[in-house]
Amino acid sequence: MTHALPQEMDNHTFRLAVAQFDRAAELMRLDPNLRQRLKLPHRSLVVSVPVRMDDGRVEVFTGYRVIHDSSRGPSKGGIRYHPEVNLGEVAALAMWMTWKCALTGLPYGGAKGGVRVNPKQLSRAELERLTRRYAAEILPFIGPDKDVPAPDVGTDAQVMAWIMDTYSTQVGFASPGVVTGKPLSIGGSLGREDATGRGVVDVTLEAMKHLRLDPKKASVAVQGFGNVGAHAARIMDEVGARVVAVSDVSGGLYNKHGLDIPKLLAAAKDKDQPLRELKLGDGITNQELLQLDCTVLVPAALSEQITAKNAAKVRCKILAEGANGPTTLEADEILIDKGVFIIPDILANSGGVIVSYFEWVQDVQRFFWKEQDIRERLQEIITTAFHRTLEFSKKQRATMRMAALMNGIDQVAKAHLARGLYP
Repeated sequence: MTHALPQEMDNHTFRLAVAQFDRAAELMRLDPNLRQRLKLPHRSLVVSVPVRMDDGRVEVFTGYRVIHDSSRGPSKGGIRYHPEVNLGEVAALAMWMTWKCALTGLPYGGAKGGVRVNPKQLSRAELERLTRRYAAEILPFIGPDKDVPAPDVGTDAQVMAWIMDTYSTQVGFASPGVVTGKPLSIGGSLGREDATGRGVVDVTLEAMKHLRLDPKKASVAVQGFGNVGAHAARIMDEVGARVVAVSDVSGGLYNKHGLDIPKLLAAAKDKDQPLRELKLGDGITNQELLQLDCTVLVPAALSEQITAKNAAKVRCKILAEGANGPTTLEADEILIDKGVFIIPDILANSGGVIVSYFEWVQDVQRFFWKEQDIRERLQEIITTAFHRTLEFSKKQRATMRMAALMNGIDQVAKAHLARGLYP
């Protein structure tokens, strides 16, 4: 399976994405020709990104942009700045984006990008030069009708603004639709910042209805206190659930009676320091958080956090995957045997790309919506996808993950069969 791939692509994250695909394709009896085509990215771009640092020296970073599929429309996917970014990880994330867009009915294919860099070690000026040079390197392959980047780990609205400006300068006119997740002043959308976390909460509340659980009696633990995890914790707190634990890379905080989330968010923002140092709860490690007895566990950090080694110790009723690929296939089997209801990543964290789609539509039409309209449309699309997946799961006697993957893969397969193979 992996012998035909570039060596750097053959890593554990890409192997997980391919293993998930293979299992779903087997259950679907997918045409062997399509299996081979959909297993590999459509385009993989590796670029050198030379940057003049503030001290005058030039440092060269490695950047990536992978388009997994574009049979259903322009490809769509985030850009991450992280010291461990590699081709295999980006290819896996691009594949998951393809299934995610198809599952939720968005007219997109999947893509992903990144630069291997620690953005916290760069000055603002260095970050801007890095972003603009990376944008220039991938510029021939991006565009509102080709490939539309968005923020991800280590990037934000400002980074998207620099990419939009670099692209617009080259084409000679303002092109807000080239990226999503931009500032409102240049075509960004209301409701975009908390969209992924809000989507996690929307599907979790639907799962609670299905399992006849009361949100106001529920306890929630959130691993990862970045954009997704922080907003998921905030909105869970707002609907009356008791958020008992949150964490970041340094560890986390725990209070069985519930953490003061508004106070925690304010302190984390103001002080910009590790959560454990905020003294707003008892210290807890990330592994301890994953093993807490709680109603809902939201892994919203990086991939492969729940594995065969710790899955037996997970004690939640609902696992809502805010991150991409946080659970291995071996862990899946253990959790299902334990009766854990899993809301898979391509469904649970699809709120971000759904509202990115809204932003792109608004940019293309030059017509903008109210935030309440965006929230309602997000809820409608993501809960419809949840119930379609749940019904498919029951009908096919498949897990929620396999049901979501099979649904998404089927839509992409139909597009390929309809379009045919050129030449």
